Amino acid sequence: MRGSRRGRTKAVAHAPAHDYRNITNTMPRREVFSADEVAHIHATALRILQELGIKVLLPEGREVFARAGARVEDDMVFLDAAMVEEHVAKAPAHFTMEGREPNRNLHVGGNTIQFGAGAGCPNISDHKRGRRPGTLADFIETVKLQHSFDIMCKLVPCIEPQDIPVHLRHLDVMEQQLTLSDKSIFMYARGREQTEDSFECIRLAKGLTEDEFANAAHCFTVINTNSPRQLDRPMTQGIIDFARFGQPSVITPFCLAGAMAPITTAGALTLSHAEALAGITLSQIVRPGTPVVYGAFSSNVDMKSGAPVFGTPEHLKANFGAGQLARHVNLPWRSAAGTAANLADSQAAGETMNALWGTILSGANFVYHAAGWLEGGLVFGYEKFIADTEMLQMIARAMGHVDASDDAIGFDNIASVEPGGHFFAAPQTMERYASEFYQPIVHDWSNFGQWSEAGAKPNADRAHDVAMQAIKDFEAPHMDHARREALADFCARRRSEGGAPLMD
Repeated sequence: MRGSRRGRTKAVAHAPAHDYRNITNTMPRREVFSADEVAHIHATALRILQELGIKVLLPEGREVFARAGARVEDDMVFLDAAMVEEHVAKAPAHFTMEGREPNRNLHVGGNTIQFGAGAGCPNISDHKRGRRPGTLADFIETVKLQHSFDIMCKLVPCIEPQDIPVHLRHLDVMEQQLTLSDKSIFMYARGREQTEDSFECIRLAKGLTEDEFANAAHCFTVINTNSPRQLDRPMTQGIIDFARFGQPSVITPFCLAGAMAPITTAGALTLSHAEALAGITLSQIVRPGTPVVYGAFSSNVDMKSGAPVFGTPEHLKANFGAGQLARHVNLPWRSAAGTAANLADSQAAGETMNALWGTILSGANFVYHAAGWLEGGLVFGYEKFIADTEMLQMIARAMGHVDASDDAIGFDNIASVEPGGHFFAAPQTMERYASEFYQPIVHDWSNFGQWSEAGAKPNADRAHDVAMQAIKDFEAPHMDHARREALADFCARRRSEGGAPLMD
C-alpha cells in the first residue's frame, strides 16, 4: 500500500510511493528551558528520589532495588543520585524494534519518529453503529485499520475487547495482532503469567528460540507510574519481566499538572522526570543494557472539573521541556497527542494537531494517541482515525527531502513557457503530475459545484466510507502455516487451562 489503504479509490490511484515506515523528523527542536535549567530540573529529580523516595508496592521490586544498594524503608525506596545516573547511563540511546518481517523493523531513537493510534480506549464509535463498549470484533477491525496504513508503523491496542474475560483477553489480543499484521506489537504488562504467555505467542509466531527472543526487541509495553511517586504492583512487575526477557518498556509517568503533579509546568516535569528515572533504573538493575524508552505524558486538567485536557498551551510546553530532559539522559522518548473533545469536530482536530506539533517539535520518537483518540482516551473513533491519518501522512511528507537538483529546478522547463503562459502542459508537469503532490485519502479538493454534484458529503461521512472500505478490502500478510497453527494450538491450550489472572 505504501502510505494509503488497500483498495484505493480513483482519487488516490496515482498517489506516489512514499516510505511512511521510516520517518526522519527534520523539524527544528523547540526548547523552553536553558541548559542550566534542564540540569537543575534533573538534579532536583535526583534529589526527590534520594530524599523523598518512591513508593514501590511490589515486594520483589523493593528487593531488586535493595540488592542494588537502595535504601528501603517499609514500601518506600530511596535511590542515591549516583546510583540512578550510573544505571540510567547503561540504557541504549537507540535500538531496533523487530517486526514479523525485516521490512517492518523500526529504528528507535535519534531523529526517528513513529506514530501510533489512540490506545487503551474502553469504548469505540463510528457514524453508523454509534458509541459502544469495545468487543473482540471491534478490536479486530482496529488491527486491520492500523495495518492498512503504513504511517501506523506499529500496533497498539486501540480498544479493550470487553466481551473477552480478562484472564483470557491477552491470548485473543496476541493471536489477532500476530496473525493480522506483521508490524511490531504492543503487550500489556498485567502480571507475570500473562506476560510469559504473550512472549510465548511471539516466539511461536516468529519461530524463535528463547535466546533469540531475548536478544532482540520484538514487542513493547507501557509502564505508567501512579503519580505522585508510586509504582504499583503490575507496573513494577512489568518492568522486571520485560527487562528479564530483553524487551523494551516505555516508562511513562502520567503527570497531570494541578492534579497528580504540581500545577506549574516545571514542577510537573520535575516530578515526571524523577518517576521515569526510577523506572528506568529498575529496568537496568534487572538487565543492564536492555532497551527502554523515556516516557512523558504531562498535560493539565480543567480546574473547573478536574478532567484532563490536551492540546493546550501547557501541554505543548510540557512536551517541549520533556524532550529536553529525554535528550539530557540520552534516551529515546515517548510522548502523546490527544484531545478531550467528545466528537470528531473542529475542537478534536485543533487539539490533536496542537498536541501533535508539540510532540514533533520536541523530537519525540514514539508518538502515542496520534489517530482516533477522543474523550481523553475513553473512545476510539473510526472517522477520527482516518482524519488524523490524513494529517499524519501530510506531516510526514512535509518532513521529506526537498529536491533542489538541476532537474527539479528545471531551467529549461521554465524557459519553455512564454511570459503570461501556464505550466499545465509543460514537459516537467507532464512527467510529474501523477506523483509530485500528495494525494488525499479523505480530503475533498473539488470545488463547490463538483462537491455538490457528488452528493455534498461532509468530511466525517467520507472518513467513515474510507474506514469501512479499508476493513472490507483488508488482506492479512502471509504467515507461515506451521507457525500459525502452533500459535493457535498454544492459545487454545492456555484457554482450556483457564488462561492467566490479572495481577492485583
